Amino acid sequence: MNQTPGAGTLVLTATDVRAVLDIATCVDAVELAFRKLALGDVIAPAVLGAQVPDGGFHVKTAGMRGQRFYFAAKINANFPRNPVARGLPTIQGVIALFDAESGAVLALLDSIEITALRTAAASAVAARHLAPVDAHRLTIIGCGTQGQHHAHAVLHVRPVSHIRLADRDRRTAERLARVLTQELDVRVEVVDDHRAASRDSDIVVTCTSAREPVLDVDDLPVGGFVAAVGADSEDKQEITTRAMARCAVVVDILDQCVAIGELHHAIAARAMSRDDVRADLGTVVSGRARDYFARGETVLFDSTGTALQDVAAAAIVYERTLLAGGAFIRLGG
Repeated sequence: MNQTPGAGTLVLTATDVRAVLDIATCVDAVELAFRKLALGDVIAPAVLGAQVPDGGFHVKTAGMRGQRFYFAAKINANFPRNPVARGLPTIQGVIALFDAESGAVLALLDSIEITALRTAAASAVAARHLAPVDAHRLTIIGCGTQGQHHAHAVLHVRPVSHIRLADRDRRTAERLARVLTQELDVRVEVVDDHRAASRDSDIVVTCTSAREPVLDVDDLPVGGFVAAVGADSEDKQEITTRAMARCAVVVDILDQCVAIGELHHAIAARAMSRDDVRADLGTVVSGRARDYFARGETVLFDSTGTALQDVAAAAIVYERTLLAGGAFIRLGG
């Protein structure tokens, strides 16, 4: 299974990633990564960000042991105006996957598909442990690529039968509704009042590029689950600080959420402190947080994204491509 030393580097496109990585596999891989984080069996995640006028760049790194000892560094560009202004994706980037014992560059992977899948997978992992077991009503606010992947991911872990879609551009929601109607055997509905839909849901996913909140206290699904996905930089916000304070908040990486997540805004407004966070996702999946939640609470997952998710997904893509006989190139030759 191991790559022959000096064999070269795999270079994998988004099409290559899609060919070998499915959402079910990604959910399980991401859950394992967070469990390893709770056990301290990882190279700790780190992040560096830089803003430019129309967007920004993030560098995220982490490592973990799988079939070998992996380290990944992801550089992503996030330019929300790209689809309309330039006809380009919002997210563009690359993941470099290394052997953490030798430093060998094992693979360079297009990051778009992995970022989309692993982000939805983390929400699904949180929902698997924290959403009502009979949750059947899902509202997705923000109907881009993340909206599509989150529909598939949440359906993998909960018996959803009704999906409501909302987007500031109704045509975007209608387009996703057509796609999901073909892909899934569930009722799919486009709604104009995302707040009312959220209140009447079991699970809500916010995956927008909003810089002002889209949900407030009265919009929360009582006793339900919210995955707040959009705040991956300090200037983004989808949930009011009052709503954050009302929820049982679970974070992916505490220090990162304090710096750039929904939690960042709640702390700045003095609505919460870091000590008010109920648990991180690693603690949840390790089973150590079972007594941290009360019946009837609304649980909110503050998802800022971590390279642990990237390294878990990239390792699977690398290993499966090796088994399929992927071709190598030599860097620096």
